[in-house]
Amino acid sequence: MLKKSVLIENKTSITAKNLQLIIKSEIRESSIPIEDIGILVLDHQEIYISLPAMNMMVENNTAVIICSKNHMPNGMFLNLNSHHIQQEVFKNQIEASIPLKKQLWQQTIIEKITNQGFLLAKITGDKNAFDFLASKVLSGDTTNMEGVAAQQYWKSFFEIDFKRERFGDYPNNFLNYGYAILRAATARALSGSGLLNTLGIHHKSKYNAFALADDIMEPFRPVIDEKVLEIMQQYDEQELNTKIKSELLQVLTRTVYFKDEKSPLMVALQKTASSLQQCFMGKRKKIKYPKLWNLTPTE
Repeated sequence: MLKKSVLIENKTSITAKNLQLIIKSEIRESSIPIEDIGILVLDHQEIYISLPAMNMMVENNTAVIICSKNHMPNGMFLNLNSHHIQQEVFKNQIEASIPLKKQLWQQTIIEKITNQGFLLAKITGDKNAFDFLASKVLSGDTTNMEGVAAQQYWKSFFEIDFKRERFGDYPNNFLNYGYAILRAATARALSGSGLLNTLGIHHKSKYNAFALADDIMEPFRPVIDEKVLEIMQQYDEQELNTKIKSELLQVLTRTVYFKDEKSPLMVALQKTASSLQQCFMGKRKKIKYPKLWNLTPTE
């Protein structure tokens, strides 16, 4: 079942009753079955949420995201005991060999560069060299083809003069919000497969609690890039507002494509996470990433 993404931006009281999330503001009261919620975004400094409600959402593997005063996602709550063989999965993940992690990173970067090239060709109508760049990715991406591709990608992606920065000017704010939502959805999927988000295959910062999510979300980033470009073409606003945040949240419901089936992105992330777990368990050799588009680039 496709889970809902819920955004709350008003002064609100959130409690739980009869397996329902009770959302009460100054003007209305509503309820949502907790089992239906995949991601809950809390974006107001005067939201009260009860501990029973929080526990029930965590038990449901709902990713609960809290936002800071600047309305950007700032933290996340996840289930720490979401898989029936959690200890065995952790053990295999921790003991994964360096060659295995390098191979998994190579697969991930090949997928990312391929998707970037596809989207760029789709937008510009011109052929590019991204398939060639993807073919040059070595185990562990030791020659940093990811960086080479990124430089070419962002140089051509927007019609405006643009520099991709974590805290940069518009449209970096849109990209950052979208990436934060994607990161949360990826972390939720990984946690649901019993994986430890803190232990990445490439990202290794000791300050990063979601290094594995940062690894696995890489090939999915172009879906956010595409949506941001679409938003820029439709709206004049340069500041995040409810409408734009809701548009970015809806990316999680867009369709992506596996070999024999299509799937909403949020469900596809679960399939990808499950395949990664099987790689760590020695049951498969490749991560199962979906195609983000079921078209040729010029369609």
